[in-house]
Amino acid sequence: VQLQAFGGGLVQAGGSLRLSCAASGRTVSSYVMGWFRQAPGLEREFVAAISWSSGNTIYADSVKGRFTISRDNAETTLYLQMNSLQSEDTARYYCAARYGYMSRYTTHYNNWGQGTQVTVSS
Repeated sequence: VQLQAFGGGLVQAGGSLRLSCAASGRTVSSYVMGWFRQAPGLEREFVAAISWSSGNTIYADSVKGRFTISRDNAETTLYLQMNSLQSEDTARYYCAARYGYMSRYTTHYNNWGQGTQVTVSS
């Protein structure tokens, strides 16, 4: 499955942004889709994931209550609604996909998009 993320940008602290990730190439009904992020000098970290078939979700503690992951079955698009953004959320955000069960580990995902930059100014 091919993934393309977009929607990043510059936003002030406390603001909101919605990221999108278009999936193509395969049916994603049996996939888990996730969002990860990587700040300069740091390892890529888990943000959120969703089971495409069931809609079940999991979140990193750092974004719980502020970010919402969702998917549009008709458009085969993954979303990440980010509210109450903080400077610590500044990173390059990647969407990823894996076939099978839910996971928050980067090594479990074998399909990655190119990423989109989110910068939060304080």
